[in-house]
Amino acid sequence: MRLQGKVAIVTGAASGIGRATAIAFAREGARVGVTDINLAGAEATAAAIGDAALPLRLDVTDEAAWAEAPAATVGRFGKLDSLANVAGIGFPGSIMDLTIEHWNKMIAVNLTGVMLGCQAAIRAISQTGGCGAIVNVSSLAGLVGISDVAGYCASKGGVTTLSKSVALYCAEQRLPIRCVSVHPTYVDSEMLDPVADAIGDRAAMIAGMARLVPMGRIAKPDDIASAILFAVSDEAAMLSGSPLIIDGAQLAGPSSAHTKG
Repeated sequence: MRLQGKVAIVTGAASGIGRATAIAFAREGARVGVTDINLAGAEATAAAIGDAALPLRLDVTDEAAWAEAPAATVGRFGKLDSLANVAGIGFPGSIMDLTIEHWNKMIAVNLTGVMLGCQAAIRAISQTGGCGAIVNVSSLAGLVGISDVAGYCASKGGVTTLSKSVALYCAEQRLPIRCVSVHPTYVDSEMLDPVADAIGDRAAMIAGMARLVPMGRIAKPDDIASAILFAVSDEAAMLSGSPLIIDGAQLAGPSSAHTKG
């Protein structure tokens, strides 16, 4: 098992990519701090895992909470090796439609929460003799501009370059910690629910998204969890500071399916 003897924290673990990641980590031998602002959801994920999981409520925007979650995880399992920063939110809006309320929420959760998590993980891993990685879930929107999700792009773009800075810091300090940003295409998860509700036809929405992906489908949470699992494992020992793109060839270039006719 690839994470035998390792201890990790996963944020946003009540659903979607976070839940799939926590379960994948445990399946590969890790003990997991299963965190989410939705404690009941975290508890449900932990119940699916069993004794190797510790459910915790964590508001990623709360600096004090970022002291408590690693402390509780270390208190239960003895150390910390890795962190998967998965928690995130998104609101649609072009630069002219974007509200300051939505901007502030996305920056707080998607970027400030990741920054606080990186700080807390570096401290806990260093202090407990751990060895592993910090994986920050960004997005394709963290690599390219998309006109109708301007604030989301800004928050996820910050995650991309912050991850590079964290990777450099840990390498320069000779800390046994790597940092990687992961960039999914569209993922069929609960995060799409508000958009699906607005459109009124989830199947049509998914089909439309799939047409934008050369491989012909959007991702499942397990697709992204598998990439995160690889990134924290010893198999990725030299992977740090580089984006890990999981997009079904979406950014590879124009697809002939879109250019014919």
